[in-house]
Amino acid sequence: MNVYVREMASALARAGSQCDVFTRSDDPTLPPSVVVEPGFVVHHVIAGPQAPVAKEHLESLVPAFTDGVLTAMTTPSGAPIPPEEGGPYDVVHANYWLSGLAGHVIKHELDIPLVSTFHTLDRVKAEAMPEDLMADLDSRRANAEAMVIGCSDAVLASCSVEAHQIVDLYGADPARIAIVAPGVDHAFFGPGDRAQARRALGLPALGALLLFVGRIQPLKGAQVALDALADLVDGGVDASLVVVGGPSGLEGDATLAALHETVERRGLSGRVLFRPPQPHELLSSYYRAADVTVCPSRSESFGLVALESAACGTPVVASAVGGLTTLVDEGRTGKLIDTPDPARYAAAIEQIMADPERYSSASVVRARTYTWAAAAASLGDLFDELTLRHLVACG
Repeated sequence: MNVYVREMASALARAGSQCDVFTRSDDPTLPPSVVVEPGFVVHHVIAGPQAPVAKEHLESLVPAFTDGVLTAMTTPSGAPIPPEEGGPYDVVHANYWLSGLAGHVIKHELDIPLVSTFHTLDRVKAEAMPEDLMADLDSRRANAEAMVIGCSDAVLASCSVEAHQIVDLYGADPARIAIVAPGVDHAFFGPGDRAQARRALGLPALGALLLFVGRIQPLKGAQVALDALADLVDGGVDASLVVVGGPSGLEGDATLAALHETVERRGLSGRVLFRPPQPHELLSSYYRAADVTVCPSRSESFGLVALESAACGTPVVASAVGGLTTLVDEGRTGKLIDTPDPARYAAAIEQIMADPERYSSASVVRARTYTWAAAAASLGDLFDELTLRHLVACG
């Protein structure tokens, strides 16, 4: 989501729009605002302690955050900012459900359209992992998402699969859903020398190298990638796995501990390397170093990892869920697996390794169709259209 907001705001600014991004300040040393580039400013809003706050506790800070954003978006008297001072604001674009709660208030206070992008949705995740739903019957987030969707003048979906999920699970009006696919920064994410990338990162020079990039939590399926590696090694394949990411959510630490236990139990010490989350632009070196990227997530609204990997010429073996089904061309740019069976993943990896250049070339060509400039152009057109419509009334 951070990548999406940064890249989309940058692309909109370069297309001529003024973009102000409001985020909660989690460090007292942060300046009130930062000019990222002409037309793109990040504002740090004080809401709660100026320190990191666990995600599950952020909802209580939404009212203070909303007040802070409204203060920044209006004059001291509460009126819209006049044109000579750079205003008024034309649209509020909320990313994630918590920002959606803030955006809902801002829409009605300023009488401007609300556009919502959720990135993940509670009811979609509940379908993917019903055991988590049974463990936590609190439906507050899902109800909040439904309320924001009902009030949004447009809801963005990254692909047709996500659009259908929003309609089917939340009763959204299909006419108010706009499909705007994210892009990839081809200046950073492009093909390169695999051996050189491995040397630069201190990764094994020989053998097949698998890559997993993502949060360490059950939903993302790192355990499947690790078990697939074990099956390959047991079958005589010289292979290693790099896991890039850190624990996330209530089960993150337990999930990471389980991964380390699997490494010991299946004799994979020396074949599995754990790396912490990396700066976004440095991930390209990991993609270029790998032979195959494994994306075994049980739910994925889009799948930016799969797209960035393909842009670097590294084919993907992914679960056949969500946006991944629109990014991976089965048998051409990678393989789609419809069950979390490590043996199926291992077999698919071997098939790709039998003809890697064919998959690699097709992946690069496919990824070139996704750009942030195109995404920003579509979103800019939508913003222009919304300013001419009557606002949607809350149901």
